[in-house]
Amino acid sequence: MEKITQTAGRNALGTFAPEFAHFNDDVLFGENWNNQDIDVKTRSIITVVALMASGITDSSLKFHLENAKAHGVTQK
Repeated sequence: MEKITQTAGRNALGTFAPEFAHFNDDVLFGENWNNQDIDVKTRSIITVVALMASGITDSSLKFHLENAKAHGVTQK
């Protein structure tokens, strides 16, 4: 699997909130999304379900829905 690298936290908030950027980019995406114990399709499903269960319906849900589709998740 291709390693996923995220820089959105640093790009958006790196100087204002460097710790948030670290946890977003390095821990959430760097460690969790690159963990080989769970395949990327399953991680995508877990992420979408967690966002929906939390009532998060903003642009992050849209992003993760598209990402899930790109990794083979279907409506069925």
